Amino acid sequence: MPQLKLTKTNIDGKAVADARERPNDILYWDTEVKGFGVRVTPTGKKVFIAQARASADTAPVRLTIGLYGVFTVDQARDVAREHLRSLRMGNDPRDMKKQSDAMQVSLQAVCDAYVARPGKLKETSKAAITRHVATTFAAWKDKPVVSITEDMCRTRYREMLTKGLRGNREGGSPGQANQAFSVLGALLNYAGRQHKRADGSPLIAHNPVGILRDDKVRLKPRTARILDNKVGAAWHALTEWRATAHNRDTMSSIDLVRFLMLTGLRISEASSLKWSQVHLDDGYFHLPNPKNSNPVSMPLSTQAVELLKARPKVEDNPFVFPSWGKLGHIKDPRDLMKKLSVVAGMPITPHALRRTYTNVALRQCRIEKFRTDLLTNHITRDVSAEHYFDTTNLQWLQPEAQKIGDHLDLEAKKAAGANVVVLAQRA
Repeated sequence: MPQLKLTKTNIDGKAVADARERPNDILYWDTEVKGFGVRVTPTGKKVFIAQARASADTAPVRLTIGLYGVFTVDQARDVAREHLRSLRMGNDPRDMKKQSDAMQVSLQAVCDAYVARPGKLKETSKAAITRHVATTFAAWKDKPVVSITEDMCRTRYREMLTKGLRGNREGGSPGQANQAFSVLGALLNYAGRQHKRADGSPLIAHNPVGILRDDKVRLKPRTARILDNKVGAAWHALTEWRATAHNRDTMSSIDLVRFLMLTGLRISEASSLKWSQVHLDDGYFHLPNPKNSNPVSMPLSTQAVELLKARPKVEDNPFVFPSWGKLGHIKDPRDLMKKLSVVAGMPITPHALRRTYTNVALRQCRIEKFRTDLLTNHITRDVSAEHYFDTTNLQWLQPEAQKIGDHLDLEAKKAAGANVVVLAQRA
């Protein structure tokens, strides 16, 4: 490589003249500072560079300083000295630049990258994560994640715990507080893995959310359900309401809640059920993407089959429980659940119907827990079921589903005042 004392005169004169006579770029090394140079193209474009080894056993590192004209020769030489000094001390300025960029990564940027990973999260999970960043951590979302401290986490958690999201909720929001900081902890762990410091260590060595380990409130599991002595009254009321319903959305809501009681499904799985997933002739329906990510075919009782056969299909709407709303299907039958709560004698949510189904299966129909877990599509920790047993097709559990449907009908008749004689079950 040719050497040249890099001055404005030499670069404008000899360097440019020589480059024009060659088909490729030409690189001149400064005679004053070893490792400082200028690259000149045949068109006359000039770029300052610096080159050195970070250690004796590594390849030379070449760094671009900038364009001649943007930098004077003296300015570029000073920058080169800094880069060369860093390289000779074993520090790669490119790594320092990466660290500098990483130190500025905001919580919002981490959230965007986290939820954008293909195939990793369900839409409901993405929505919950983005919601917490936009609301619970609104004051932090545009700040660098490295600026989030243990004291900030402790203070915000206690605010949520005692006063709720906006500071005006009596009794606070302990459930939302726990969920929000679980989200934040996951995002900061992700940021630590994806972004490194110049020495290769994680950007976040200690997750500040960990300080809450001793502060987090342990919430009692929710146990609300329709009690055994009210199940019949609830099923009877739903049947009566369905017989007198004339509005399409009202019928959809009632049928959706009846379907929840007959199947124990999660509200999101039942409300978004499409006709393409239902196979009435074969007595089953298919869940392609349930919460546990285990696609499964579920059995239908005769009561569920009759319910679905009576459902009117709406042109250009694929959903079994359609609505005039923008989603195209019933999302939350809130008003109906209020009416049902009156019959049950306590507040009932759609998820409480899932607990009701489980209790009817276990307590009233004496269905063993393993089969009840399969019917409710719970993740089982049984080694045989996880690794050897086919849990994708549960049509063989139709007799168990039928027991639950028959029990609801029997209890409804009792609630209606019918004189019912319970026959012994066949062996």
